[in-house]
Amino acid sequence: MTVTVVGIGGSIRSDSQSERALRVALEGARELGAETIQYSGPELVLPFYDPSVPERTDVALRMVEDLRKADGVILVSPGYHGTVSGLVKNALDYIEDLRHDERPYLDGRAVGTITAAYGWQAAVNTLSAVRSIVHALRGWPTPLGAAINSAQVKFDGDGACSDADVDRNLRVIGRQVVEFALRHRSHLDVN
Repeated sequence: MTVTVVGIGGSIRSDSQSERALRVALEGARELGAETIQYSGPELVLPFYDPSVPERTDVALRMVEDLRKADGVILVSPGYHGTVSGLVKNALDYIEDLRHDERPYLDGRAVGTITAAYGWQAAVNTLSAVRSIVHALRGWPTPLGAAINSAQVKFDGDGACSDADVDRNLRVIGRQVVEFALRHRSHLDVN
């Protein structure tokens, strides 16, 4: 049985540093056989979430449905002024559409958390904010999260990371999401 991991992150700028970090983490999930789905760049340009408006764009409908079926999630946000970007936060607000599901929000799902910002303070503060959002959505943040200082770490056009430790950590986060999903699934099968 295949594990599905949905990755959400990046910035409006297609192929941003944070989007490249997301790709590396999703590759880590694929290394353990996961199927991955990515929402980033222009796909994250969604109307402001409004729970009182039932109409959704095709991308929003697809993203919510993919999250509904997901075994795990990887979130990557650029750090804007010390916190989550509005683009990523708005995408996460659409998870509210899962509130009445049997598994509401991100319940029972491991969520890898990664941030990228130009400086340690913004990167670390943003990581803390993303982990708090995951808790509020009933998700299970992976033991390892990654705060990337974009002033020191770069990803080239092919996605290669300038820091081997960062590359390894991003892949570990992807693998931890899959490992948790498999353990959670086997626990549910036993009970």
